[in-house]
Amino acid sequence: MMKAIPPSRTTLLADVGGTNVRFALLADGMVSTITRMAVSDSATFQEALAAYLSASTQVDKMAHAILAASGVVQDGRCALTNNSWVIDAEELRRTHGFSTVRLINDFEAVAWALPRLGASSLLQLGGRQRIAGAPLAAIGPGTGLGMAVSIPHLGGRIVLSSEGGHSTMASGSLREDAVIEHLRRRFGHVSAERVLSGAGLENLHDALAEIDGVSSPKRRAADITRAAIDGTSTVSRGAVDMFCAMLGSVAGNLALALNARGGIFIGGGILRHMPDYLAASQFRRRFEEKGRLRKFLEPIPAYLILDDDVAFVGLRNLMEVEGLG
Repeated sequence: MMKAIPPSRTTLLADVGGTNVRFALLADGMVSTITRMAVSDSATFQEALAAYLSASTQVDKMAHAILAASGVVQDGRCALTNNSWVIDAEELRRTHGFSTVRLINDFEAVAWALPRLGASSLLQLGGRQRIAGAPLAAIGPGTGLGMAVSIPHLGGRIVLSSEGGHSTMASGSLREDAVIEHLRRRFGHVSAERVLSGAGLENLHDALAEIDGVSSPKRRAADITRAAIDGTSTVSRGAVDMFCAMLGSVAGNLALALNARGGIFIGGGILRHMPDYLAASQFRRRFEEKGRLRKFLEPIPAYLILDDDVAFVGLRNLMEVEGLG
């Protein structure tokens, strides 16, 4: 049961992904219980929001809204990359009477959270200490592949979203050459997201099975990771091993591109459930394997974000920065 919240201090928060949408209320610096809904249960975002609001006693007391959405945000509008939902900030403001509606990319929210994450929310994956005042970068394989950067600036921070997940995926081995060529015949352009996401893990699994001539049943991403951890499928284990290695390469590229000596932070919903596997994988070796720049990358720490609610940490931080929390 949510506590009563003063009307002038209430903000609606939402984290809208390709698979799930989550809602909460922010009041007096506190985030309420988070409500999770499956995207597939609602035809539109507006329908999902209406279902959440109908169950809330605070509908008439919400002054502001801030939403993080998994897609490109332009002019206050987002057509989500991995489902059919469209979110329009101005339409929401008119429909629900909010004073303000702010719409940002979902990994912008993660980037806003990075300075607030304590040791208990992170698993360090090599490297040494963060460099104070250096950029922090977030990358996250989930339904898609998100990226964002947090840059310290004049006593505050600038957060920039990125569509780097759609940049071209480079190979790090002859076996990866074969997989990328297989996927190129299927998709044309092979982006990082084509291999580093839930659907991407399934792509890796299917490609390896076909390349190796192995009869393997079609598996969903969750089943692939489970079979890899249990050791019940060599194809699944190969797919997850390649996934972790490729993620290391992409994360290392991100660190180089952004000079992210404040750390690389891995979010998304896939690897959070298999931290030990990631730590024992080729992730860190591939992160540092950049020829003459190895010594530059060796001290940069990488972290797996363990907090399921990291987007709400970021949304809360942003609202406080903007004086609406």
